[in-house]
Amino acid sequence: MRIEHSPHILCVNPWIHDFAAYDFWAKPLGLLYIAAILRKAGCRISFIDCLDRFHEKENQPAKILWDGRGPYRKIEIPRPDGLPDIGKRFSRYGIKPEWLKQDLQIQDPPDLILVTSLMTYWATGVKETIETIKDVYPNVPVVLGGIYANLCCSHAQRESGADLVLTGPVKKSLKKVFKDFLKMDLTLGIDSRDLDSYPYPALDLQNKIAYAPILTSRGCPYSCEYCASSFLEPKLRQRSPENVFMEIQHWHENFKVKNFAFYDDALLVNGDKYAYSLFESIISSDMDVWFHTPNALHVKELTKQACELMFKAGFKTIRLGLETTDFSHYRRHDVKVREDDFFQAVENLKTAGFEKGQIGAYLLCGLPGQSLDEVKNSMNLVKKSKILPVLAYYTPIPHTPMWETAIKQARFDISQHPVLTNNTLFPCVNSDKTIQQIAQLKNL
Repeated sequence: MRIEHSPHILCVNPWIHDFAAYDFWAKPLGLLYIAAILRKAGCRISFIDCLDRFHEKENQPAKILWDGRGPYRKIEIPRPDGLPDIGKRFSRYGIKPEWLKQDLQIQDPPDLILVTSLMTYWATGVKETIETIKDVYPNVPVVLGGIYANLCCSHAQRESGADLVLTGPVKKSLKKVFKDFLKMDLTLGIDSRDLDSYPYPALDLQNKIAYAPILTSRGCPYSCEYCASSFLEPKLRQRSPENVFMEIQHWHENFKVKNFAFYDDALLVNGDKYAYSLFESIISSDMDVWFHTPNALHVKELTKQACELMFKAGFKTIRLGLETTDFSHYRRHDVKVREDDFFQAVENLKTAGFEKGQIGAYLLCGLPGQSLDEVKNSMNLVKKSKILPVLAYYTPIPHTPMWETAIKQARFDISQHPVLTNNTLFPCVNSDKTIQQIAQLKNL
């Protein structure tokens, strides 16, 4: 059932404030799903992307790599109060502020504005975005959701400037928002238990689709100490292979999309029932498409069959969730991978046809109490396997098992403001010398 009146809903993806940022297949997928759900329900939807690399006011074509990625526009800005000076420039990434104001002003006046949020330490970018929105539309309710809103709800309520901060299940929250702010009963037409009932995300609202993010599941069966996935999505839910295939086909055939990035935390889990069938459908379709796995694949799921199917289906960028190569029984952080699992996965990938330049293993760096020797040993072991070690700097995240340990061992009070958890600061590394050595390791 569609709502009788068609309210105008403006969806906004905010600026990033950070020391460094790059479009590594990064899209506000949750917000674009909400936009699609509301559009299907009869709302008029507009979308402003503060990170738009293809904004119409850009005076030169955006750089697009072969895989769809590329740099954001940036301008240096003052560091937020309390953020340590580490000798690096702090910048706003995305479109110019005057462009955002102009984009807001040319809109039909919205009835409701939805703003999303991603990294917790990008909180000041969210705040600046909402301040700009409020300058143009002071009387339109602004609702904030997303990862920062869920993980740092109290902070977002105090500091973001939003009229309401949403947490929890989207279906229930949206219905309440429409009731409270618009005095409307909203029928969404989705079943939260059945991901196939969701419409495809509204990627078509973008100025250009350089790549398409794909989510085949929500949640993760693992509960790593440093990860908030189990807090944000307590249960693993998976779409049918047929539904995912039809979405890939839709973006490829109707919008000429070639590059797809899987956002899953558990793409290959229950592979014989889900992923394998999807890969077989892609292979049979003979579509000329490429796939990337920036969120990493679980090493134990990389069987010979999985690797062969992935290679034939067109996977080009493989990232393994290794985290550390300390495989001893004293190992503290990640216990889902054994040494022989890792080497067997690499062998399976290479036998299937993947080249070493396509395969990388994420190695966590900067964990509480972690020694530099552990990082060095991990890098050396990965190099011996003839694949690329990829250092992933640790970000302390609220609502994770490691959060309290991080607070105790951090060199400043990371509980005071999310910006202090920025991984560029190495908040849980207490020696400047060690930080310099880590920088040298990355250069290697």
